[in-house]
Amino acid sequence: MASSGVTEQLKKLGLLDIDPKQQSVELPGTTEYVRVSPLVKDGKLISRFYDGVESLHDCFMRGLKLSANAPCLGWRAMDNHPYCWITYEQVYARAMNFGSGLIQKGLSAGNDTYIGIYCMNRVEWVLTEQGCSMYSMVVVPLYDTLGPVVCQHIVNQVEISLVVCDTAKRAEILLDQAASMPGLKQIVIMEEATEEMKMKAISQNIELLQFADVEELGANNRQEKVPPVWETVSTICYTSGTTGTPKGVILTHGNILACVNAFFIHRGSSSKLDLRTDDVYISYLPLAHIYERLSQVTVLINGGCIGFFRGDPKKLLDDIKELRPTMFPCVPRVMNKIYDKVQQGVAEKGMVAKFLMNTALSKKTKELERGIFRNDGFWDRIFRKIRVMTGGRVRFITTGAAPVSHQVKMFFRCAFGASLIEGYGQTESGSVSTITLLNDVSANHVGCPLVSMYYKLQDVPEMDYYAKDCQGEICLKGFGVFKGYFNEPAKTAETIDEDGWLHTGDIGKWLPNGQLSIIDRKKHIFKMAQGEYIAPEKIENVYIRSEFVSQCFVHGDGLKASLIAIVVPDEEVIPKLAKSKGVAGDIKEICLNKDVKKAVLEDMVKIGKEAKLHSFEQVKDIYLESELFSVENNLLTPTMKSKRPCLKKHYAEQIESLYNNLE
Repeated sequence: MASSGVTEQLKKLGLLDIDPKQQSVELPGTTEYVRVSPLVKDGKLISRFYDGVESLHDCFMRGLKLSANAPCLGWRAMDNHPYCWITYEQVYARAMNFGSGLIQKGLSAGNDTYIGIYCMNRVEWVLTEQGCSMYSMVVVPLYDTLGPVVCQHIVNQVEISLVVCDTAKRAEILLDQAASMPGLKQIVIMEEATEEMKMKAISQNIELLQFADVEELGANNRQEKVPPVWETVSTICYTSGTTGTPKGVILTHGNILACVNAFFIHRGSSSKLDLRTDDVYISYLPLAHIYERLSQVTVLINGGCIGFFRGDPKKLLDDIKELRPTMFPCVPRVMNKIYDKVQQGVAEKGMVAKFLMNTALSKKTKELERGIFRNDGFWDRIFRKIRVMTGGRVRFITTGAAPVSHQVKMFFRCAFGASLIEGYGQTESGSVSTITLLNDVSANHVGCPLVSMYYKLQDVPEMDYYAKDCQGEICLKGFGVFKGYFNEPAKTAETIDEDGWLHTGDIGKWLPNGQLSIIDRKKHIFKMAQGEYIAPEKIENVYIRSEFVSQCFVHGDGLKASLIAIVVPDEEVIPKLAKSKGVAGDIKEICLNKDVKKAVLEDMVKIGKEAKLHSFEQVKDIYLESELFSVENNLLTPTMKSKRPCLKKHYAEQIESLYNNLE
């Protein structure tokens, strides 16, 4: 078992631990209230960490050396089977073979070659990425929630000539659209292609290749590596697209590596959590998203191993139990699901079990709040059966992508006896911008700045937020900030100003000890608990097409997985609907009727499906309001736009009731 060497490197660089009482400091001489990590000296940001590690390929090579050819990537073929593994040297050889094979099939090494990956998490995803990295090619992920139309847009915009697919289903989606993607010439498929698919490919003038055949071709025609450097583009990650067409975020090897290095520095030299070559990571969050890819880099650079889930969310816990990971990446939807499952199981066992669980949680929480961190104390015995759910070895849990309640976070710390950190960031900032200190269990913040970026809060006068009051839009500048949106200079200029500041659209507040708290959103876009971005106005514009809807206010909560809406029905149409349901009375009485509400909701959902809203964009419950939103009741602006903060406050009781009914 080899250590990552983080502690030794921190000492070598003379970097101390962050004082929990001073987690950010104002940059001397600034007139814009710019803040940095207290580890940043003389205003000079830190981007490098390990000597000679200048790219993601270097990260893998470091892990290869550390691991001494230990297992690297693992998969589970079927139920009740153990994980199978390939070693670091096997991954290296197969990745080089695949990259060489691509070159033999006519692609060029270098940063002008873009390779699409349309695939769930699996060994071949990483082999493709590593193979591309060896030859400085750019990876462009596609994923199912984008939808076929957006996938087509990406292939055309980036001029992708080759896409790597895992299944026949995904390959067929591309083949069905091939006529609208004239630049697409080759599809590499991991599974066996059917005869029907082969014929369809021929008819569309697409060369259909087997993944194994490309590997074999490369093995017989090895090419000299063309390794990337710090400024080489690594990937183009398309955002999930909440308003209009998704944008391609250009990230260099340096963008991603600066965030990884900042995480190691942030972890602290006195931390007992040193990453090791025997660490095991469970991969189930989408590799198409930067959060998962950054997480995997932190594993590979230290010679740890990655086990992939089988792709079925219903079997995820079974895969985790078999893999017994030491590192567990989470998003709120997974955390909430595990939390609910445990609570339900305890409740079914009766009052005694519930009392013991609540008592253990309370006592363990108090220990953590006093700075006592252990997983073998008296109260930890109560959690033994819960820890079996994840194999009993989890030392380190990360969470991000959306807010998660403090209650759930404390449950995870207590129940699994693991350190938990929460991060805040976005694709445009290389995934992570702030993270909590390792043993910080306080609530209502997302941690402190990384050493690789500057931070400032910019005035938002229309929302009454001012930097002088330590409130405003969160802006970032530094090594993690992306290079721009692919072929979208106007949209890039809207996000990165002329001074290089990335405008996140999130409203932040500096807490007295330098932590950052997220308190609002500048634009009317928010994240749901499952991490999906929601543009409520787009959804409202769809639902307004319903004959029953006059006005609509769609609302979501970062701690909830569903949307709800306040709906003002059309006063002329709704009485007719009520009559058809046998409901009498005035407009107020009609709005209170459950059958009427159900019919309106069903029609809204039908309209939403016709408009191709995703399931997570559809509201799950509504409240029918008899009174119109207006300027007079302070729910509309003089230009007839919804005053969203006022609507949220005005209908707080109804919103709470709707969510309570959904639970």
